[in-house]
Amino acid sequence: MNHVPIIYDLETYPNCFLAGFMDLTGNWGVFEISDRRDQSDELMQYLRSLQSSSTTMVGFNNIGFDYPIIHTFLKMGRATADVLYNKAMAIIGSQDGDDRWAHQVYTKDRIIPQIDLYKIHHFDNNARRTSLKALEFSMRMDNIQELPFEVGTYLNDNQKNLLTEYLENDLKATLSFYKETTPMIEFREELTQKYGRDFMNHNDTKIGKDYFAMRLEQAGVELYEYGPEGRQPRQTKRPQIHLTQAILPWVRFEQPEFNRVLDWLKQQVITETKGVFKDLTATVNGFEFDFGLGGIHGSVESQVVESDEEWVIIDLDVASYYPNLAIANRFYPAHLGEQFCTIYQDVYEQRKAHPKKQFPAINAMLKLALNGVYGDSNSRFSIFYDPLYTMTITLNGQLLLCWLAENLMKIPDLEMIQVNTDGMTVRVRRDATFLVDAVAGWWQNATGLELEEAVYSRMFIRDVNNYIGEYENGGVKRKGAYEYNLQWHQNASALVVPKVAEKILLQGGNIRDEVILHAHEPYCQWDFMLRVKVPKSSRLVVHRDGVDELVQNLTRYYVSDEGGELVKIMPPTPKMIREGKTENRRIAVQKGWRVCVCNDIRDARDDINYDYYVNEVEKLIMGLR
Repeated sequence: MNHVPIIYDLETYPNCFLAGFMDLTGNWGVFEISDRRDQSDELMQYLRSLQSSSTTMVGFNNIGFDYPIIHTFLKMGRATADVLYNKAMAIIGSQDGDDRWAHQVYTKDRIIPQIDLYKIHHFDNNARRTSLKALEFSMRMDNIQELPFEVGTYLNDNQKNLLTEYLENDLKATLSFYKETTPMIEFREELTQKYGRDFMNHNDTKIGKDYFAMRLEQAGVELYEYGPEGRQPRQTKRPQIHLTQAILPWVRFEQPEFNRVLDWLKQQVITETKGVFKDLTATVNGFEFDFGLGGIHGSVESQVVESDEEWVIIDLDVASYYPNLAIANRFYPAHLGEQFCTIYQDVYEQRKAHPKKQFPAINAMLKLALNGVYGDSNSRFSIFYDPLYTMTITLNGQLLLCWLAENLMKIPDLEMIQVNTDGMTVRVRRDATFLVDAVAGWWQNATGLELEEAVYSRMFIRDVNNYIGEYENGGVKRKGAYEYNLQWHQNASALVVPKVAEKILLQGGNIRDEVILHAHEPYCQWDFMLRVKVPKSSRLVVHRDGVDELVQNLTRYYVSDEGGELVKIMPPTPKMIREGKTENRRIAVQKGWRVCVCNDIRDARDDINYDYYVNEVEKLIMGLR
């Protein structure tokens, strides 16, 4: 970075406000404003020094919470703990209402620049929402510590000291996550400098959409309308969509099942895209094709498929399928005009001209620009919104893959293994691979699209969403339950299970021996850890010897020979209340197994119950050995 950032975090209580700061070496300090100490002047002096040195403040959800409080403090010049607490409560209280942006401080108005790790990783998306505590688990921190006191508590001096210790742990976690995020931050800095637009707190999808929007504006395409309610995105809203308008007129099949689906689709008139493909399937040569808004899917199940001297597994994927489908057929959101396709094609050609190894940042940004448009075309808040465009892409994407599959299945003895959103996998005799090449070449010429080929040596397939594929070059593709290189918003519990399952499937061996061996490899004991989380309305306890011991709502544990039973205590459901049942529900987390809670890793003991982990591995390899 051009300047050294500072990590920060705040704690707000009615009679105690803490502002903690940590540099990249881990040195830290805290300013307290409370009924026992007032460091308002020192905090103001420190913040002004950050401003004058152009230091960037880095936090976790700081744009949404911490910085508006700091901004208020800077504007006031000084403040009491209760004033800052009331500001914090106002921010929290506005989150679910129409005034959720009321406390937002826009980039141009910020006194000190901000980097928000929460926004960069798109944790403000409901499907990816992730807390700092969950990240502490994924980052394998020694201590996972939840807020020690209820919000709104009036703290005594001892509690203030404990809150300071808690703040230090949060700062360490934020610093660790900042270091994990450094390549993403550097990427955003490079884009910001190159294009003169602020990309610093954009998530990946927003980077792609903003770049595409910038290119449209440069081409003279109007993206917004201005009126009494301010700026509104131009969109194409459709009260009805006749799906026959979305389907390429020359698409037709020989297989009756595919034609049945095609004819049914052409008869549909929809008012919303959700639910269009409910239970829509076609079975051809014993293989089921499942249609869906996100794309087509299908797979053999509970099978091991192998290449050998006689047979080979070939995977065919369409290069940048949805973008190139739009480019080749001149599909575009109606309000954006055909210029959309011209820019789309230019972005695609630019990406090919900027290989990932030589131009990683530019290549990544162009990829995001290509991929972000389709999903946004179905968003009522987007400049790309046109649900007919959405349906045009997904319908033709699926039908053209069916067209490819239909012609591949004419090859003698060819077996369909999988079909997914942008391609398919088949098993064919080696002496018939020239026919696969011929069909692929014909399809490419007919559609204007490009197929990329890969060869598997083996595939271990539980179902369409869960499998391992070993490429001929030794690389491994993992999907679903077999994946252990997870994204930050995913639950990285018991990674020993997919790791050992993969080793057993690919190399053979004894499950128990491999699980025990894994436990004694350096740092691999972390792979036995699991986490559980319950909402604030519930409690989490360890039940031992008839007694419930309360533990954190987000808790790290492993399955142990000793310990106790981990139990969720949750309020009754609305249905239970209607039936007159008002007692809390007790739900075992690992029913029938004891656990050892180790939010502080020093509480972990050498008493792992290997039986549990062996059983979990067996579930993943059942029927696949």
